Amino acid sequence: MGKRSAVKKRGTGSRTPLIVGILVVGVLAIVIGSTLLGGGSDDADASGGSSTVGPIPITRAAVQFPTSVVDGVVVAGAPTAPTKSSKKSAKAAPHTLDLYEDALCPACQALESRGGARLANAVAAGTLKIRYHLLNMLDARSQPAGYSMLGGNAMLCGAENGIFPDLHVSLYTAQPEEGGTAWSVDQVVDLGKRLGAGPGFEACVRNGAHTKDVAANFASASHDPKLVRQGQSGFGTPTMVLDNALLQPGDTRLDKLVPETP
Repeated sequence: MGKRSAVKKRGTGSRTPLIVGILVVGVLAIVIGSTLLGGGSDDADASGGSSTVGPIPITRAAVQFPTSVVDGVVVAGAPTAPTKSSKKSAKAAPHTLDLYEDALCPACQALESRGGARLANAVAAGTLKIRYHLLNMLDARSQPAGYSMLGGNAMLCGAENGIFPDLHVSLYTAQPEEGGTAWSVDQVVDLGKRLGAGPGFEACVRNGAHTKDVAANFASASHDPKLVRQGQSGFGTPTMVLDNALLQPGDTRLDKLVPETP
């Protein structure tokens, strides 16, 4: 599995799953390389995708935490505005992680598998705020096309309807194989219902309420030179920015902030 990079437009039906690798700093995976440059073969990607027959399996998050949607981005962590139960604002987390990811990205799945519980615990503990920038970079790599958008939109809908932690983990754990059959809208809606989503979740998913946000997130990230890591020719997923500084290969700052789970 490797970082996915979008630099050039691909020809219709072309696939270039070039896997460069994952650098593990401590036990938290920081993905550092792969490319989606044009050309390539039709060979299957070794992404280890899930079968998409039947309902999407539920995988619970290590811990629950509050989420909201601000300017098209999922914000995970205690709100800074006063809550209904308190006239005081919740204490802001001392550190912020901006995480750019695609629902179909195998390296994003690897990051969730290796470090998701540690990140979730840090958010719940109030030591880290995470801003999830959901993208549709790999839309052309599912059958039918568009699963990156469907998954990204659903996660934003989940953040507004109380199920983001479990939905995020479930969709990555059961991630479809890149180039294979994707989960359908009906299956994603059914998953949300089984996770106990609020009443607005189904309409939000079916109507694509956040598709413009997902597309805008990708357009913005893919044209931002500050999000290109050393040795890379363009933006890719997952990309992480800790306290406004891009995490580079070998950077241990995040590991130091996020303790290992027991």
